[in-house]
Amino acid sequence: MARARLSDVADRAGVSTATASLVLRDQEGPSEETRERVRLAAAELGYRPDRTASLLARRRTHLVGVLFDVTSPFHAELVSALDEAAGARGLDLVLSTVTPRRDEASAAELLLDSRCEGLILLGPTLKRPALDALGDRSPTAVVGRRGTGATRGVLASDEIGLALAVDHLVGLGHRRIAHVDGPAGTIAAARRRGYQHAMRRHGLADDVDIIPGGLTEDGGAAAVSSLLERPAHERPTALIAYNDRSAIGARDALMRAGVSVPRDISVIGYDDSPPARLGTVDLTTVSQDPTALARAAIEAILDLTSERAVGSNAKDVVIDPRLVIRSSTGPAVP
Repeated sequence: MARARLSDVADRAGVSTATASLVLRDQEGPSEETRERVRLAAAELGYRPDRTASLLARRRTHLVGVLFDVTSPFHAELVSALDEAAGARGLDLVLSTVTPRRDEASAAELLLDSRCEGLILLGPTLKRPALDALGDRSPTAVVGRRGTGATRGVLASDEIGLALAVDHLVGLGHRRIAHVDGPAGTIAAARRRGYQHAMRRHGLADDVDIIPGGLTEDGGAAAVSSLLERPAHERPTALIAYNDRSAIGARDALMRAGVSVPRDISVIGYDDSPPARLGTVDLTTVSQDPTALARAAIEAILDLTSERAVGSNAKDVVIDPRLVIRSSTGPAVP
């Protein structure tokens, strides 16, 4: 059976579609008698408003598209926080995931095809021209990295985050502190710079040690395999990984090799994702405050939407991260 349309309700009640619409939206104008006829007709026909059509008719969808990596626990937590922040502002989310068969550009196109009013990209690796192209088509916020000419950045300061991690380890007596690098892209580059700056500030420029890693647990494990090939006295006594997934992979590889964490090597992650909080992992990590990031991203989309007609030169939103200390770090052993 075909779904009842507004015109069907209007015909049954003997009124125009405009009048039926006013009644069903509880707007002023129609008499009480007319309201009763329209409501009765709607009930008899089982009419339910087509929310998407209604919103499009007003040139508003109240939908915000979110692009994220389906394999990332941190992205999952961010999506949950975004949903809460969006709901508080009368918005709904449309989700599009990056998978092995769907890259970021394709996932973003799906969101644009859904007529979203704005896009929020979580940790995108797209190059600046591609991001600018998206920003020219729709208000766009990028979470985790600086914005471009046409997009707004919403991020926790990687320089502060890595400084907190290095400061913590130096305070525990560590000098040979290595950084397990992330994948190619601006986010990994920013964290790498933050590590290097912090090491130089502590007079440890000669001890800077960047080990190729990656985004996943396998990347962290591979980094550990390479450092275990070094003589024991040349190995770092502490690792700061690109993210929690890499740190958890590194921790697992160390323990499998009989290297104690943190007695032999301390390990720090980045994100404070749910797995890092498990009692069996208990990872010291940098928290990016997903609630604050989500609220800032939603507000950025609202700002960009309202400012699009006149242009916007608003700056990126940068929040201060915090270090969450758990049992994966400890004093350096002489």
